[in-house]
Order: sequence, then structure tokens, then C-alpha cells
Amino acid sequence: MTTKEISRYLNLYEVTICKYAAEGKIPAIRIGRVWRFDKDVIDGWISAGQNEKKAAGSSQRKGARKKLRRKSRGEKKEDLFG
Repeated sequence: MTTKEISRYLNLYEVTICKYAAEGKIPAIRIGRVWRFDKDVIDGWISAGQNEKKAAGSSQRKGARKKLRRKSRGEKKEDLFG
């Protein structure tokens, strides 16, 4: 897929797609001065990102619960860490 096609597919600006490709944030291959994208690889990349978000979301919620418990008991960070 071209940059234009992938930008429509992901609903992002072409400039953003090029920037992400150059930074390695999105899987792409550079051929000369143009970027090319494999739709199957992009779909897998999106699925992997959603799975990571789900895993990260559950651990973030656990951390938030700890903070709430600490606040409800009236403890401060200084009390817990020295």
C-alpha cells in the first residue's frame, strides 16, 4: 500500500504516516524516497497494539487502586518510602 492508501485506511494524515514510518512507530519499507506498507502487517500491528493496551490498562488500574487505598488510609508517599 502507498502512503496515501494507508493514510485513508488508518484515517491519519499522510505526513503523520511518513513521520511514524521514519521513526519506526509503524511497520514500513522504504523504497527509494517512498514508503510502502503491507496491509496484513499493519493489521497485525494494530491487533498487537490493542492487546498491549488491554494488558497495560489492567496494570494501570491496579496501580490506581493502590493509590486510592493509600489516600483512604491517610498515608502519604513520604510515610511509605522514608
